Amino acid sequence: MKAATLPVLPLAAFPPAEATGPASRRPYYVQQLETHAARFPGVSAPHTHDFYLLLYLTRGGGTHTIDLQAYELRPGALFFLAPGQVHGWTLSADAAGYIVFFEAGFYQQRYPAGRLHGYPFFDPGQLPVVYLPPGHNDIAPLLAQLWAEVAPPRPEPDEEVVAAYLFLVLELAARGYPVASGPAAALGRQQVRRFSQLLNQHFWHEKTVAFYANALHVSPNHLTAVCQRVVGRPARSLILARVMAEAQRRLHYSADSVAQLAEALGYAEASYFSRAFKKHVGMTPEAFRRPR
Repeated sequence: MKAATLPVLPLAAFPPAEATGPASRRPYYVQQLETHAARFPGVSAPHTHDFYLLLYLTRGGGTHTIDLQAYELRPGALFFLAPGQVHGWTLSADAAGYIVFFEAGFYQQRYPAGRLHGYPFFDPGQLPVVYLPPGHNDIAPLLAQLWAEVAPPRPEPDEEVVAAYLFLVLELAARGYPVASGPAAALGRQQVRRFSQLLNQHFWHEKTVAFYANALHVSPNHLTAVCQRVVGRPARSLILARVMAEAQRRLHYSADSVAQLAEALGYAEASYFSRAFKKHVGMTPEAFRRPR
């Protein structure tokens, strides 16, 4: 069986709720987080995008995992993702906020291209989140106004107004972004991000730390130490977690048998896969697939 690759979702995969056809396509997407999560439940599993992303939480909590590192979701959290970064999340039932997607060209048609690439939070060596005082910051009302600009029943949002709100959000976020970390911390995050990219390409059949360390031109001990320092977990644990995240996604969304899934994930025996799954998830693959 041919292994599926990590989903790379284009902006066109997220049409506005009121969209009626290709003519409705926009170079940006703005939605309330709770509505977005309900319309696209599959985005909780690991995936990547070909556009930029902002996520702001106003209520609730959860965990947002970006390039293998888990970050707390809490009111006031503002997350930033550049194209190619891998992420997934677990949201509490009451989670609410705003999510904004935009293509690079949408920004660059109006503002200097170098400015977009110069924002520190889009640098993979820097933290992808800033925690703002919930309800007492300049960005929350801007996002609320941005949502009001695009929300139905407005027939067609003014793209210049949307772009202006986006520019202000990014500029204010950059102003309040914490001082850049030192070279060692930045290098560590870059190495973990590269490890994340390699892992998503090869985890189906490569599950040893030595394989990824060799691809990164470092020793297995170095890779393990970097992952432990940056993510709080050793590389071997991250490899297994990525495999099991894909196993859970496929069990939920595909009709593959457990034996077929085990083979696709590179396990010689389905029984060995089932034991590893139960140890990691706390139940057998069959029990996980049953409606709960």
